[in-house]
Amino acid sequence: MSRVSVIFKIYPNEGALEEATKRIKDALKPVAIQAEEVAFGIKVIKARFVFNNEETNSSAIEDQIRKIEGVSEIEVEEESLM
Repeated sequence: MSRVSVIFKIYPNEGALEEATKRIKDALKPVAIQAEEVAFGIKVIKARFVFNNEETNSSAIEDQIRKIEGVSEIEVEEESLM
């Protein structure tokens, strides 16, 4: 059984950064979450999750994030075994 660390870069809808961050934090309990500016006032949410690969996978977590109100786009920034 391997542990996996994955960092998602989440693009919130315009004006929904704080609310989307709170909803992700409350619903999915990431290990770490923060807002990061990517260009000229555009901010993304970076959320890190750690899980056992036999219990879930990054696609399942990504699907859950996509369902959260205020999320526009999502991409996997980094995924690695621990």
